[in-house]
Amino acid sequence: MSDTPVLQRILYSKEQLAERIAELGREISADYRGKQPLFVGILRGCIMFYADLLREISVDCTMDFMCLSSYSGTSSTGEVRTMLDLRESIKGRHVVIVEDIVDTGLTLDYLMKNLQSRGAASIEICCLLDKPANRKAEVHPKYIGFQVENEFVIGYGLDYDELYRNLPYIGVFKK
Repeated sequence: MSDTPVLQRILYSKEQLAERIAELGREISADYRGKQPLFVGILRGCIMFYADLLREISVDCTMDFMCLSSYSGTSSTGEVRTMLDLRESIKGRHVVIVEDIVDTGLTLDYLMKNLQSRGAASIEICCLLDKPANRKAEVHPKYIGFQVENEFVIGYGLDYDELYRNLPYIGVFKK
């Protein structure tokens, strides 16, 4: 798959991803010892990262998903809609939002305010990729896999028009 014609270059290999995710798992496990965190995966891009991260978590925890949308086609509408919500109350829970990439931060800003209004004990963000150059909202992930430049990335859950999520690495999309 490394000869994918839409790929400019590979940014992070399968091995680099695995190593960094294991480190994140150890760090999060240490921070949440005795707290039984709830990991909320933001669909669909998080799915590979979420699955691999949760296998590295050594504390008792629960899992759930949300699906939010602010896009129509490939451009943002600016309005966030909840397509899939949490199944249970998060009142008093320690929540870790698991996201593939933090870009503008607008969707996560909306989500953080929404979850805070539900009475969570704490809320932190764990993202595989952080792209601070595009930030439009004050969002600060606590757990970051890698910081990336302002490039369009695909693979390992990240897509272009719903394609390339299945690549086992993260690469820069060739425009």
